[in-house]
Amino acid sequence: MSLDQVVVITGASSGIGRATALHLASRGAKVVLGARRETQLRALAQEIEAAGGQAVYRPTDVTRRQDLQMLVDTGVARFGRVDVVVNNAGIGPLSRFDELRVEDWDAMIDVNIRGVLYGIAAALPVFRLQGSGHVINIVSTAGLRIVPAQGVYAATKNAVRTLTEALRQEAGPTLRVTEVSPGFVATEFASSNTDASARAAVEKQMGEMAIGPDAIARCIAFAIEQPKEVDVGTIVVRPTAQG
Repeated sequence: MSLDQVVVITGASSGIGRATALHLASRGAKVVLGARRETQLRALAQEIEAAGGQAVYRPTDVTRRQDLQMLVDTGVARFGRVDVVVNNAGIGPLSRFDELRVEDWDAMIDVNIRGVLYGIAAALPVFRLQGSGHVINIVSTAGLRIVPAQGVYAATKNAVRTLTEALRQEAGPTLRVTEVSPGFVATEFASSNTDASARAAVEKQMGEMAIGPDAIARCIAFAIEQPKEVDVGTIVVRPTAQG
């Protein structure tokens, strides 16, 4: 089944975002790629086009509202519409509260919450004009099982879970809203940790149980490919070994 959709993806240069772009493009979607690292974005767009897909990219910092607006505008200018926005960009510098890594807390709030809100704000006017659209927010199983050192990260993800459900209830009959909560996935997630011991612990757990990011990409495709009247609200996907 071809996915004849225009899909905006943030955090597209690596991990879940990159895997999603490749998978959706292989299914016929036109992808609009946003991330901070232009070199990786360019290479990804070229890879997609070399395989016969369609892609456009724009360097995007999700903490800047205008960047999200320009990313969505790029999709409309290139392909005439935007059908889906995947708010995937996120960071997780983990630490205990008493370490007082306040700068890390601020960064997570800016990327994980404001970045999602800015993506929604950029997409909703387009969806309203079109009479259809789909918001997909990448959350985390960290918000489902609270553990030490993940307090602020889990709080940002649960904030997104809350706003996603509120948006779903407000959306009306033509806007679909989905949250996807991945567990341990083999990505660059650990690299955002400013604490070396926390980074090592995450990398160890990933090495022991992480699933590939393509598993999340397939879940995103599943939500998109449903009939327009079907709204997949929540998907939780984790390694079978994850407790």
